[in-house]
Amino acid sequence: MFYLGCHLSASKGYLHMGQEALSIGANTFQFFTRNPRGSKARRIDQKDVAALLTLAAEHAFAPLLAHAPYTLNPGSAHQKVREFAHMVMADDMAIMENLPGNYYTFHPGSHVGQGIEAGLELTIDLLNQVLGPQQTTTVLLETMSGKGSEVGSTFQELQAIIENTDRNDKLGVCLDTCHVYSSGYDLVNDLDGVLDEFDRIIGLERLKAIHLNDSLTPFGAHKDRHAKIGAGVLGLKAIVNVINHPRLRSLPFYLETPNNVEGYAAEIKMLRAAYRP
Repeated sequence: MFYLGCHLSASKGYLHMGQEALSIGANTFQFFTRNPRGSKARRIDQKDVAALLTLAAEHAFAPLLAHAPYTLNPGSAHQKVREFAHMVMADDMAIMENLPGNYYTFHPGSHVGQGIEAGLELTIDLLNQVLGPQQTTTVLLETMSGKGSEVGSTFQELQAIIENTDRNDKLGVCLDTCHVYSSGYDLVNDLDGVLDEFDRIIGLERLKAIHLNDSLTPFGAHKDRHAKIGAGVLGLKAIVNVINHPRLRSLPFYLETPNNVEGYAAEIKMLRAAYRP
């Protein structure tokens, strides 16, 4: 089955997101657990959550993907920022247990001048404090574009986090097509080679989800500028190759393109037409 969704707003509740996803031809979706630029989390309405879980089961949804707020930075040089990251992720893990068995992705952070090793250590420290043996949520490290002092723009950095996290059975990877292309992995001309490298360094069994985005900036630019599908430098052909690749096609794909719901509906229709069962 082709699992395809997009980023939806949680402002009207969890069930509404599921209904909205179905209305545009999606069979999964991504959402923010809280204000993406702040700290306030949406209050859990158990009836609303139960209704979404019923809907998702009835329509064979792929795992839902929650996204951490952009303000979460475990690699900060400032202790208060790191404490905020710990507080937010611990709270998000508790929230996600109301949606058992789903995914949660986050940006591994920025070391802000401390050096990549320090950034990696601080991210590992966060995960070692937050991940618990009983949680059902799989936490996904997102591949980053390498802008500024970002952590996680190479497969080696992601593997270092995984290898040194105590509960790494709770970890996976979310590959962002825009980010990896901008960080220097050539999805256009060498998709097989990129996947071989991922498998050699991390292991494809760790790859749980894909953020499907075109890129406004060229290969190796180290910028995080998403484009609509087919409107960027990756191009429609490369995106179609990704969704149809035998090593990727069974994964859930989540659009994060600069779109409204109607725009997502058009992209979903286009991609479903290009998918080869």
